[in-house]
Parts: sequence; structure tokens; C-alpha cells
Amino acid sequence: MNGLSQIAFVRIFPLAIPLHKAFSHAAHVRRMADPVVVQVELADHTVGYGEALARDYVTGETAETVVANIRGMMPEVLLRFRPRLFAEALEMIEQLPVIDRNGRGMPAARAAVELALLDAYSRHFRRPLGEAVGWLGLAGLGPPGSVEAVRFSGVLSGDDLGRLRSSVRKMRWFGLHDFKLKVGFADDVERIRTVAGYLGRSLGRSTTLRLDANGGWTLERAVEVLRAVQDLPIRCVEQPLPREQDGQLPELKNATPFALMADESLVTIGDGQRLIDEHAVDIFNIRVSKNGGLLSALKLAHLAMKNNVDYQLGCMVGETGILSAAGRRFLENMPRVLFAEGSYGRFLLTGDIVDRPVQFGWGGKGRPLEGLGWGIEVQPERLERYAVVKMIEIPL
Repeated sequence: MNGLSQIAFVRIFPLAIPLHKAFSHAAHVRRMADPVVVQVELADHTVGYGEALARDYVTGETAETVVANIRGMMPEVLLRFRPRLFAEALEMIEQLPVIDRNGRGMPAARAAVELALLDAYSRHFRRPLGEAVGWLGLAGLGPPGSVEAVRFSGVLSGDDLGRLRSSVRKMRWFGLHDFKLKVGFADDVERIRTVAGYLGRSLGRSTTLRLDANGGWTLERAVEVLRAVQDLPIRCVEQPLPREQDGQLPELKNATPFALMADESLVTIGDGQRLIDEHAVDIFNIRVSKNGGLLSALKLAHLAMKNNVDYQLGCMVGETGILSAAGRRFLENMPRVLFAEGSYGRFLLTGDIVDRPVQFGWGGKGRPLEGLGWGIEVQPERLERYAVVKMIEIPL
């Protein structure tokens, strides 16, 4: 078994998948998904898949730096992988580097490799990924988690008020109850009131609305907008200020009535502890790719839970079924998840690379995934279809 568990190949697939429509927020306009998919093949031909979507305004990474760091940092580490047990594989996976040779963080690159290894070794050792939670030793985690309780949210983007109304209407017809509105535009107050007006009396009762500025406000602008809508039952405001202005978050909390959520300010466990120590936010937005992988995401959520900070599962715009499945595994093992994003599948992407879309159903409900690893099968011909460059193969 020892020799069969060693890694034979690492393959990297930079992809480009068109979106059905442009997705815009204060930091970017996106028309194409650009995931980097990693395939790990073991000596016994077991294959596992991971994925990352790099955002330079979040972690400082791009698709190009993710590929470069996987090629430059990971082979010498992965050469040592010959685990005899699943627990031993988990111990080795946890030690994957998160800092590149220049001292810069590379959580997205790490996440792609970690997820591929978790998938491969879960299948190789015939052990469910839920065992990783027990191995981490984090009290209070494990099935059934929140997968049956939480519902996936609808995300509203763009700056056209007519399209906003249309999007809310379609999402309500599909039974969604939780909504996130991208803000950071000149007409934010009108946009917020347009969505709130369409939700009507249901808002704050059977539906929720939260705002996401993607760090696009100054403190003065945040106070101006939020005071103008303080009569509305808005659930929370995500990343109102840029990360470098985190020190102003306590002042914003005192000036407005809404709960604050950290996203771009929350990349590492150290970030989480800092935000807790400074009483800066009320909620963490945890994203598997942004936060370095599933194991890191679970540890960050546990840190929030034991410090009475709420948390949600976030996603990266344009993720394929691989990251969506990793998000489901997070939900299956984390209790009291406040909101869930992701699992948009073909709602957002014009195509996917998995055998069946990992997307939520009516009402935002997501089912648990069966089987080992991510519980999905990646279609190699679809990787070739969406590849932007030839597959990069690294023999070990």
C-alpha cells in the first residue's frame, strides 16, 4: 500500500468558462470564469481533483501565479507523500506550504493542491472526508452539520435597476429566501431600496437581505449609505471598507445599526484572530479557495464558533462543481452556518467539468453528496474543452 499511495503525476488545467451574463461588483466586472484545476494521480492510478479561483484583490494571487507556485513550490513537498493510512495522509496534507519563496501568501494555490489530495486519498484509502474533521480534533464539528438546515442564497449584481428587479423576481419564483446585493456604486441607496421594495413585507420575516461592498466604500461613504437605509431590516454588511482600513471598522460599527461581515479582510487564521481581538466584525465569510482549502476553512469556522462570531460559507464567482462539492463537505460538517453561497452550477456557468452539476434546487436547498472524495466525477474531455493553454503535467 505504501508504494501505491505515492504521487505519480500532478496535472494543472487553467480554464476559461463563459458566464451566462456579466457579474459585476465594486472591485471587478467578470464575464468569464477562470478556475485552475489540479489533478493528482497516485501510483495505483487513483485520481483526485482540486480547484482554485485566484483574485488579486483578495489574496494577491492570479491564475498565473497559482500555476507558477504549484509548479515551483509543490513538487518537492509531494515527492515525500507515501502515507500508509488516511490519517497519515491528512497529517502530510496539513503541512502543505501557504507562503511562496518571496514570503507572499498563496492560499488559492495551496487550496487547489490540498483539495486534489483530499479527493485522491479519500478514494485511495476508502475513507470518507468526514473523518478529516475527527482527525482535526475540533470539538462540535461533524455530521449532519448545516447541509439540511441552511439554504443557498441568491446574489444580485450589476448596476441596472430594471435587471435587479428582474433578478429578484426570478429568484423569488425559484423559492429563494436569502439575498445578497452587491453595492459600491453611485446609486447604492436607490439600489438597496429597489430590492427591499420588491421583497416588501417579507423582508426581515421570511426573506433576508445583506449588502456586499467588496471594500468599495470609504468610512464616510459607508456611514452615508447605511444611515440612509437604517430603517430597513438589513441582516448585515459585508466588507464595507478595504482591508487596509480594518482599523476603522469599530468606528463604523458604532455609527450604524447593522452587523458587519469580513471577507477580503479574512484570509488567514491570523486575520481571524486579529478581527476577533479588535471586535471589528460580527460575521466571518469563509471561502474554501480564499482561505487555503477545506481543512483551513474548517479551522477558521471553529475559531469563529468558539469566539461567538457567526460565519457563512462563501464562494468564488465562477467555481466549477469541484469547489461547489468542497463547499458541500464544509456544510456537512459545520453546525450553525448562517448563510450559504455557491452551488450555482449551470445557473451561472455556460458549462461545467463534472458529470452532473453541483447546484442547489428549488428554494436554495442543497442535498448531501454521496460517495468518497467530493462525490463527483470530473469529465476529462471537458477539461480539454475549456483549457486556455495545454495541460501542464509534472511527473514525480
